[in-house]
Amino acid sequence: MEHVCLDLEGVLIPEIWAEVADYTGEDEFKLTTQDLKDYSELMDMRINLVESIGLSFSEIRALVDKMEPFDGAREFVDWVRDNFQLTIVSDSFYELAWPLLRKLGTPSINCHYLEIENDQLKGYRLRQLENKKKVVQSLKNMKFKVFASGDSYNDIQMLQEADLGVFFQAPKHIREEFKEIDGVESHEDLKNTLIDNSSFIGRT
Repeated sequence: MEHVCLDLEGVLIPEIWAEVADYTGEDEFKLTTQDLKDYSELMDMRINLVESIGLSFSEIRALVDKMEPFDGAREFVDWVRDNFQLTIVSDSFYELAWPLLRKLGTPSINCHYLEIENDQLKGYRLRQLENKKKVVQSLKNMKFKVFASGDSYNDIQMLQEADLGVFFQAPKHIREEFKEIDGVESHEDLKNTLIDNSSFIGRT
């Protein structure tokens, strides 16, 4: 059987922290894992900035509740689930991702946890180090053929570990740094890539 692992932000939904940047006027929130390779550095910066401006978790969650997946993302997720097993593998957090997952049909997700006290964001807990890579490794150990797609530095290990890893709308500087990884620019292109590389579609 074949399993697809998809990143969430930048592949199926807009960047959550970009919405926070627009709401607060703080451009530092616009930095993502397309800009910084060190995820801990990025999250520490975000949490410190949230605390310094007095932004509540309720305000952040209200922004997320208003967000919508990318056009065609729900249909793409439905198609993947009809033809493969699917796991969203994200460096987002359950507390933020869940409203958008519902809009995508509630696919399975593997991500991290926020630490919230009295409506204030205090920290986060990683599910495990190198989570994306280890998810793919675990699936391969169970004899799945794994396809993966993401758009950022934090997806590289997952893409390299998969039987087929594909960038989705990754920025030019990342594509040039990792030229050995092919890329696509739309869900339709990614669908066609999965079809072309599947040994299962059409045999059921």
